[in-house]
Amino acid sequence: MFLEIPVNHKENLGWIEVISGSMFSGKTEELIRRLKRAKFAHQKVEIFKPKIDTRYHDSNIVSHDKNEIHSTAVTDPKEILELAKDMQVVGIDEAQFFSEEIVSVCDELANRGVRVIVAGLDMDFKGKPFGPMPNLMAIAEYVTKVHAICTRTGNLAHYSYRLTNDDKLVLLGETQEYEPLSRAAYIKAMSERKNK
Repeated sequence: MFLEIPVNHKENLGWIEVISGSMFSGKTEELIRRLKRAKFAHQKVEIFKPKIDTRYHDSNIVSHDKNEIHSTAVTDPKEILELAKDMQVVGIDEAQFFSEEIVSVCDELANRGVRVIVAGLDMDFKGKPFGPMPNLMAIAEYVTKVHAICTRTGNLAHYSYRLTNDDKLVLLGETQEYEPLSRAAYIKAMSERKNK
């Protein structure tokens, strides 16, 4: 479990925390947990998500098990800089759906002294690094990799296997569209799909 880092008031710089993993691994749940703790400590917190993610709610961040927290939906990462003025903590969910500009936005916020907590898929359904996530993980001070449980083997799942034949990179979905798989189960499923 991630333990919050004590603030060094002499340094006056923030940091970036990235929570990554597959679908159904608890990324959003962990993001919400950290943000609620910051709010409980009376810190100034602002939370953002991409406007395209309307699966559970137009603006709130909602985990798969329906835990939620209020957020602001934005289209352009630059909006975050303006909306997060005077904040101590900024949370960002589904970062993989933002442009690469989210990396410089997070960097600038941290340089302003903000604790930035970002959650997102590290890989797409093809098993490739997803959007800005690799670069966010590279500049982050702390990276937490969370795992789902493979629905076929019971081992730790690292892959988000797409159950449909839709080949679009971005396909918002749930258990009807995605299944968390271990490496072995993912390779087997991809091989079976290819041989059909």
